[in-house]
Amino acid sequence: MKPTSSLQNTFCRRLKQARLVKGFSQKGLGIAAGIEEFSASARINRYEVGVHQPDLLTLQLLAKALEIPAAYFLAEDDQLAEMILRFAEEVSGNVQ
Repeated sequence: MKPTSSLQNTFCRRLKQARLVKGFSQKGLGIAAGIEEFSASARINRYEVGVHQPDLLTLQLLAKALEIPAAYFLAEDDQLAEMILRFAEEVSGNVQ
């Protein structure tokens, strides 16, 4: 198994966290992002555990399904990632 980078680990953690916050199952998120139903659960699982990485289009589709900016997944710092979420909420008018 090849080693994973800290950014990849961060992506995996944030993807799972965002999925759970939105109440999606792995299969549900995959389907919402346009992944074929038959493989949706397995693909999201592989993204969350770091076996595979989504391409940029898939990353955008996952972000759209989760209603968060794709940049959230790629921010190297957790504080910056939170700022990205807050800014997106303010811009969209969904401030909590």
